Amino acid sequence: MIEAFGAEDDLERFVAQLRRDVPPAARIVSLRTAPLRPEVVDGFAIEISAPGGDKALSIPPDLATCEECEAEVFDPHSRRQGYAFTNCTSCGPRFTISTGIPYDRAQTTMASFDMCDACKSEYEDVEDRRFHAQPNACATCGPSLQYVALGDAVAVTTKPLRAAADLLQGGGIVGVKGLGGFHLACDATNPAAVRLLRERKRRDEKPFAVMVREVSDARRLASLSPEEEALLESAERPIVLVERAEGSSIAPDVSPDTPLVGLFLPYTPLHHLLLDAVDRPLVMTSANVSDEPICKGNEEARRRLDGIADALLLHDREIAMRCDDSVVRLIAGAPTVMRRSRGFVPRPFMLKSPIARPVLACGAHLKNTFCIAAQDTAYFGPHIGDLETVAALEFFEEAIDHMETILSIRPEVIAHDLHPGYLSTRYALARNDAELVGVQHHHAHVVSLMAQHGIDGPVLGLAFDGTGAGLDGASWGGEFLLCFPGRFERLATFRPIRLPGGNLAMREVWRIAYALLHDAFEGAPPIDELALFRRVPGSARRLVAQMLERDLNAPAAHGVGRYFDAFGSLGLERPVSSYEGQVAVAWDFAADASVGDGYPFEIDRGAAPIEIDLRPAVRAMVDDLRMGVAPGAMSARFHRTLIEASAGLADGLLAELGPLPVGLTGGVFQNERLCAGIGSKLRHKYEVLRHREVPPGDGGIAVGQALIAAAFLGDKG
Repeated sequence: MIEAFGAEDDLERFVAQLRRDVPPAARIVSLRTAPLRPEVVDGFAIEISAPGGDKALSIPPDLATCEECEAEVFDPHSRRQGYAFTNCTSCGPRFTISTGIPYDRAQTTMASFDMCDACKSEYEDVEDRRFHAQPNACATCGPSLQYVALGDAVAVTTKPLRAAADLLQGGGIVGVKGLGGFHLACDATNPAAVRLLRERKRRDEKPFAVMVREVSDARRLASLSPEEEALLESAERPIVLVERAEGSSIAPDVSPDTPLVGLFLPYTPLHHLLLDAVDRPLVMTSANVSDEPICKGNEEARRRLDGIADALLLHDREIAMRCDDSVVRLIAGAPTVMRRSRGFVPRPFMLKSPIARPVLACGAHLKNTFCIAAQDTAYFGPHIGDLETVAALEFFEEAIDHMETILSIRPEVIAHDLHPGYLSTRYALARNDAELVGVQHHHAHVVSLMAQHGIDGPVLGLAFDGTGAGLDGASWGGEFLLCFPGRFERLATFRPIRLPGGNLAMREVWRIAYALLHDAFEGAPPIDELALFRRVPGSARRLVAQMLERDLNAPAAHGVGRYFDAFGSLGLERPVSSYEGQVAVAWDFAADASVGDGYPFEIDRGAAPIEIDLRPAVRAMVDDLRMGVAPGAMSARFHRTLIEASAGLADGLLAELGPLPVGLTGGVFQNERLCAGIGSKLRHKYEVLRHREVPPGDGGIAVGQALIAAAFLGDKG
C-alpha cells in the first residue's frame, strides 16, 4: 500500500508512471486508487510490515542479476568487485531464501548476516538502488564462498572460485551451489568430461543444459531467432531449448539424441564470475542422481555428490526451498513454458473467477508441480520432477509445507489424480484435514489451458499425451473432450494399443510396436520382415506374443504418445527408450519437411466414443519399410496423418457442437510440427487455444485440478 500526498496533477502523473515504468520482472495485477485526507509528511519511508491481513503477492520470484550489479562485480573500483552475492532491489534471491512472510530480511536465510555500516547506509537511503533490498550484503558482512574437494583429495584455498575454474578447465566436475540448489558443472566442450558426468550421474542420454556467458556466445552454439534471444535475456533466465548450430563446439554427448540444446545465461554473480574465469560454456545440470531431488544443503551435497563431483563450490547462505531451473521453448512461434520453476515461482496466476475455499492440487506423477489456489489467485509450487522415489516424495511434501507456510494458506479441499498408484494421489488420500476430490487427468489438462486464457467453457479440448487414468479403467491420452470446469464429455479418442508388460513397454518401446502390428495385421504381425525385431531376443518376442494372444498384463492405452513410441520404434529401428519421450522426440526431428502426403486412416463413428483408427497407416508404413523408404519420409507421413485425422475429426465435431474454442493441450503438443499443423488447419474457422505460461505437459495440470475441484464442490464463483 502506497500513501502519497501532493497536488492532483502530480498524483496523476505518479500513478501513470507506476503503470508505465514497470521493472522487467514486475507484473501489475491490479492498481487501485482512492482519495486520502491531506497530511503533512516529512518524506518517503517504508514502514515495517505488520502481521495479519492479506499476505498474498508478498514474495517475488528469484531475479537474475541486473546490468548494474553485473557491472559492479567486474568493476575494479567497486567495493563489490568479485563479490558473488551482489544484488539490489532489481535482482537477487527472493523465493528460495524466504522462510516466511511478509518478505522482510528477518524472514529470510539472510537473517543471520548483520549488515555492515556501508550496506546498512545503502539499505536505508531512499535514493539508493539498494533501498530495502532484503538480501543486501558485501564481502565484509555477507555470505562467502568455500571450495571443498571430495574423495581422498585435500583442498585448502583462499581462492575458491579460481580453484573451481582450474578444475573445470582440467576436465573435472564441480558441484556449484546456486539459488535453488546445486548444479553439476563440467566443460561443455570437453567430450571426456561430459561422458564422465553421464557415467557418474547415471544419465545415459537425456540432454544436459549448457550455461554460456552472454548471448554472443549462444549465437556461436545455436541458431537463434530474435524471440529466442529475448527469452535467454528475460528476467526469469530460463533454459531455452534451441536448435544447435552446425559446427558447434559443444560436445556431442551434451544432447546426443536431438538437434536441440538447452542454453541459458548466468543469473547470479557467482555464475557470471565462474563463466568469466573458465572462459568456455559449462554444462550446468541439476545436482542429483537421476530421479532424485536437486541437492540444496552443504552437508547434503557432500554426502550425495561424493563420487559424482570432484569438488564443491559452496557458500554459507542457506537455501530455504529447492527450486530447479525453468525451461522454455519457442513452439510454432510462441514462447511456451515447458517447466515452470525458478524465476517464475511463486509469481501468482490470476483466476478469472474466485473460488470459495482454498484448494491444494497435488498435480501428476511425472514432471510433478503442485498448486495452491485461494480466492482469485493460484500459486504453482516449484518443479518437483517424477515422483518415482521416496526422496522425491519427501521433497514434494517439504515443498507443500513450505508453500502453505509462506502463503499462510491451509487448504480446505485437496484435488488429486484418479490413478490410485500415483504417490501424489497417495499423499492426498493420507491427509485427513481437507475434503478430497479426484480429478480426471485429461480434463485437468484442458481446464488448465482454459484457466490460462480466462475461459469458463465450453471448449473442445484435444488432450494428447502418453498416459492418464480414464474413467473406464483404461489409460487415456488421445482425447477429444467437451469441457467445462465442473464436467466433461468424452466425444472421441484414438483406437487403443496394448502395452505388453505394462510400464515396461514405456521403456522397451518395441513391445508397443509389436502390439500395434499385432492389431493391424489381425494377430499375424510380419515381424520377421522388419529390421527392428532383429534387435530383440526371440524369447522376448515370444513372451510378448503370448501376452497379446492371452490378454495377460497388456493393458489398453489410447495415448497419442504411445503411437509416437510405436511408429518411431519401427521407423528408426530403436527398440528401447532410455528416458520418457526419447524415441518420440527423435521421430519428430527425423521428419522430412519436403514430404507432404500422409498415410490412410479411418474414423470409426460406430464406436462409443468415436475412434481414430490408425491401422491402415500401420499397414501402409510397413509397405514403406519393405520398400526401404527413408525414415524422414515415413515420419513426415505419420505426422501428416495425425494432423489430418485430428483436425478433421475436430472440425466434424464442431460442425455439430457449434463454433467453440479448440484447446491443444498435453505433453504431445510440445511437438512443434503437430501443434503448428493442427493449429493451422483449425485457426481459419475457430479460436485455437495454446499454452504459454502454464506448461502443456503434466507440469501444468495442477491449476486445472484446483479449478475442477472447486467447480465440482460448487465453490467456484
